[in-house]
Amino acid sequence: MDKTILTIPGDMTGLSYSLTVLRFSGSDPTAPKAYLQAALHGNELPGVAALHVLIPKLRAAEAEGRLKGSVTVVPFANPIGLNQFQWDDHQGRFFYGSRTNFNRAFALIDRPDPKLLAAPEAASCDRRLKAELQTLALDADLVLDLHCDNEGPNYLYMPAELWPHSADLAAALDCGAVLTFEGGTDASFDEAAFRPHLASGNFERRVVATVELKGVHDVGPETAQRDGEGLHRFLVGRGVIADTSAAPVGPFTGKGVPQSYVEMVRAPVGGMAFFHVKPGDVVKAGQLVAELIPVPGEPSVPVHAMAPGLVLTRVLARAIRVGDDLLKIVGDTRSVTAKDGGALES
Repeated sequence: MDKTILTIPGDMTGLSYSLTVLRFSGSDPTAPKAYLQAALHGNELPGVAALHVLIPKLRAAEAEGRLKGSVTVVPFANPIGLNQFQWDDHQGRFFYGSRTNFNRAFALIDRPDPKLLAAPEAASCDRRLKAELQTLALDADLVLDLHCDNEGPNYLYMPAELWPHSADLAAALDCGAVLTFEGGTDASFDEAAFRPHLASGNFERRVVATVELKGVHDVGPETAQRDGEGLHRFLVGRGVIADTSAAPVGPFTGKGVPQSYVEMVRAPVGGMAFFHVKPGDVVKAGQLVAELIPVPGEPSVPVHAMAPGLVLTRVLARAIRVGDDLLKIVGDTRSVTAKDGGALES
C-alpha cells in the first residue's frame, strides 16, 4: 500500500488541508480498477466505517498476491467540510466560502483527459479539492462515492446507462432501492465521474454510483462490518480481488427505478413533526405519513402520501421548516413531484 498525503491550499495565508490517498497495486493490468471515497459531506461517516473494515482486506490481498486490479481509496474525501463547525454543530454539506454543496458543481468533461481537470491558479480550495478527487477517479472502472442519508436502508444513485448490469453492487450491499438518473444531476460527483466515459459506450465493465449507507447515526462495528464485507464481495465478484472464501453475491431483490419515481414529501407548514411511518414501510395513496404541529394544542396539519410506494428515507429533524423534505417514497410510476433533471435534494 502506498499512502500519499496531498495538500490543498486554503484560501488565506497559513491555511491548508490534507487529503490522504491510499493506493493498492494490482498484479493484473487487465483487471478492473476501483476507486472508493467516503465522507464527501464531511461528517457522513458510515462510508468511512465501511472503509475501515475494507482497507485491511485490501492490504492483505495486495500482500498475498490476490489483488488483481489496482484500488485507490480516499477515506475522508473532504477535509475542508470535515473541519467546518458552527459552535458544536458540524456543517459539512456546503462550502462556507460559496454556499455550494460539496457534491455539486464538479467539472463535466467529455473525455478522460486529466489536463481538462487542472484547477486554475486562482481557484478556491473547494474547486482544487474537486479537481483532485476527479483526477484520482478518472481511470477507474468502478467508482463508488460513499454517502449516507438521515434515516433509511442502503440504497444507490447511478446513471441509467449503468443499470441493471450494476445490480451486483446493490445486492452485495443489501440495498433497498436503486435510483437511476438520466442527463444531469447538477454536476454531482457520480455524474462527473461517468461523463468522460459516456461516448465510449463500453458500460458493462463500468460501475459509477453514489452509495447511501443507511443513516448518519448508523456508525458502529456491526454496520461497518456488514458494509465493509459487502464492498469486499462486490470487488471479488468484479475480479478486482481473488478470494475463494468470499460469499458469492446473490440476486438484487429491491426496487430499481428512475429517480423521477421518487415522491419527495415536503412540509406544507413549519412546526413539530410527528411521523406515522418509517423507512421500509409500504404505504397506500392518501395514507397519513406525518402530521405537523405549528402551535401546540391547536389542530395539526396532516401530510399524506400522494401515491403508493416504499418509504425509503425519513428526515432526522423534528423541528421542521415549511418546504423541508420529510420523506422519500419510491413508487412504481413517475411522481407528480418529480423535476425535469437535476438532483433530488440540494
